[in-house]
Amino acid sequence: MKTVVAIYTGLALAEPLKAVFREQLPEARLVNIVDDSLIADVIREGEVTPGVASRLEAYFREAEAMGADVILNTCSSVREVVDAAAERIGVPIVRIDEAMAREAVAAYARIAVLATLPTTLAPTMRLLETEAAKLGKQVQLVDGLAVGAFAALSEGRPEEHDRLLLETALRAADEAEVIVLAQASMARMEGALREATGKPVLSSPALGVAAVKAVLAQAAQGADGVGPGTAVDASTESGRTAGPGAQPGIDEDSSETSVASETAQEQLGEAGR
Repeated sequence: MKTVVAIYTGLALAEPLKAVFREQLPEARLVNIVDDSLIADVIREGEVTPGVASRLEAYFREAEAMGADVILNTCSSVREVVDAAAERIGVPIVRIDEAMAREAVAAYARIAVLATLPTTLAPTMRLLETEAAKLGKQVQLVDGLAVGAFAALSEGRPEEHDRLLLETALRAADEAEVIVLAQASMARMEGALREATGKPVLSSPALGVAAVKAVLAQAAQGADGVGPGTAVDASTESGRTAGPGAQPGIDEDSSETSVASETAQEQLGEAGR
C-alpha cells in the first residue's frame, strides 16, 4: 500500500480532500499533518517568513520519516518554499495547484484569479505566469481578491464569505475567459460560481490528487524524473496534527491518522460542542 502525506496549513480543506482521495485513490494510505499556525503567521506577517519555511520543511521531513511515497503540499500561500525544500527531501512533493495552473494557461489567455487572501493571490499569479512562460505564452491575469471573505469564514460567517466570493467572481468574470480558484478550500464554490458567471471555473483538489496518482503510477513503472528531490504537482487514511504544544495522536476508530496544532485541536473541540 502506498502512503501519501498531505500537509495542511488550515482545517478547512482536510475533510473535503479526504473525499477526493477516497474517490480517486482509495487504495492509498492518506496521512494528514495539519498546523494552522503556519497560515496564521503568513497572514500576520504578510509573507512566508523564514520560520514558516523552516517549520514546513520540518513537516516534509516528518512525512518522509513516516514512509511517505508522495508528499502533497496543499497550501498555495506557502507553495514557493517547496522548490528549495524539495532538494533536501528524499520524497517527491506534489504542489496541489500546479496541475490547475497548467490547465488554465494551456487553454486560456485571460484568467481571473479568485482568492480571499493576498498572500495566496500573489503566488498563484506568479505560478500562472511561470507555467505560461514554459509554453511560450503570455496571459492576462485579473485580480480577484475577495476582501473580507477570509475573515468572514474564520469568524463563522460562511454565508458572508460565499456572498463576497460570488460578488468578486461576477466582477472579475467580465474581463476573463476562465476563473481560477487560488485556494483549494474554495473548491466547494466551483459549481455555484460557474453557474453564476457562465464561465469555466478551475479548482485544484481533484487535479492535485490526480497529479499524486500520476506520480505514484510513474514511480511504479520506474519512470525517469520522479524520485528524491523532485517537486511535482498535485486510501485508508491516517491523521496527525502537529504544531507548537501539539500532542500527536492516532484516531483508532478509523483508518485515518491526524496531527494538529493546539489551536486546531481547540477549534475542533468547539465545533463538536
